[in-house]
Amino acid sequence: MDLHLQQKVFIVTGGAKGIGAAISKTLAEEGASVVIAGRDKNDNQKMVDEIVLAKGKATSHTIELADPEACKELIQFTVDKFGRLDGLINNAGVNDGVSIEEGSPEAFMQSIVKNLSHIYNLTHYALPHLKTSKGVVINIGSKVAETGQGRTSGYAASKGGMNALTREWAAAFLPYGIRVNTVIPAEVWTPLYATWIKTFENPDAKLKEITSKIPFEQRFTTSEEIANMVVFLASDRSSHTTGQIIYVDGGYTHLDRSLT
Repeated sequence: MDLHLQQKVFIVTGGAKGIGAAISKTLAEEGASVVIAGRDKNDNQKMVDEIVLAKGKATSHTIELADPEACKELIQFTVDKFGRLDGLINNAGVNDGVSIEEGSPEAFMQSIVKNLSHIYNLTHYALPHLKTSKGVVINIGSKVAETGQGRTSGYAASKGGMNALTREWAAAFLPYGIRVNTVIPAEVWTPLYATWIKTFENPDAKLKEITSKIPFEQRFTTSEEIANMVVFLASDRSSHTTGQIIYVDGGYTHLDRSLT
């Protein structure tokens, strides 16, 4: 299926690793130009090199997303380089474990800035250009907003806020033909996840315990499966889909646990 993404330009925050890397590569495979935005210049460049080697189009921009001015500069960089902006993929974020007991009001606010504020800032500065292109905003959320996890109040609040903004912006942007959706992962196998698993005394047993609770096929979701949904939502093949929170999680969030 041709997704009609040739000549389109997308920013992917955190686009050099894990889910973000899969999104960047899949967009490029469909003919889009990708701006990979993240704080690690070397990681960004490695992903650009990989995409270019595969005959795709990509560039990178080193950014500290917590800085509102840096968010403005990222949008301007993209428009200066490509002349347009068709989509913003808000992928960057980290489950930083700021809890209600061991955390603090200061740490909680830092978590909100780290995981939510930049989404508002980037979308604010991108909006004039997205109006011109009738573009898209796609947020990468988390099951934690729906299920809770314990010991991660800042991240849960941020991802819950992301879901709320998805619905709010979908309503606000109706006059401009801009679509806004969120994709929710649950248990996704990434290099970061693999590193975390190794911290357990018996990683294989922990892995089996986790996958046993994933209803569909008792396996992790792949980064590529998340990316495929994101890229579909970025395309005009999903032209009447907006304000949706879409779970790509093998049924983890909503199916009855008795099924596992």
